[in-house]
Amino acid sequence: MLKVSNSITITASEIEIQFVRSQGAGGQHVNKTSTAVHLFFDIRASHSLPQRLKDKLLALADHRISKSGKIIIKSQGSRSQDLNREVALDQLLQLLKLVNKVEKKRIATKPTFGSKMRRLDGKNQRGQQKKMRKKLDY
Repeated sequence: MLKVSNSITITASEIEIQFVRSQGAGGQHVNKTSTAVHLFFDIRASHSLPQRLKDKLLALADHRISKSGKIIIKSQGSRSQDLNREVALDQLLQLLKLVNKVEKKRIATKPTFGSKMRRLDGKNQRGQQKKMRKKLDY
């Protein structure tokens, strides 16, 4: 179970995890053990996610989300299979929390009197600086 929020939890059956051999240096250890993790999560087939989160995820421009609507996360940073699994699940959780976050609506306000005066003072100082560059009339 992966707990996204108080009301949203993803069951383990919806998350597919495969272990593959890692890339890169590591010698005989890399060639013999499958420690890298490929995590697959199908957004469209998920029963745990509400429709608003599915829509936000599918609209998100992220390299981990395929055109078919699957989240594919690869983790191979550690030599430990368990640690790589934890990292991949944490990346999935962070992605889901990012989409679940509700942005506050901005309330339009008018600039204060002080901010207007500071803006005008700045403009006046800039004008004075430019005026000092002119040639003097004798």
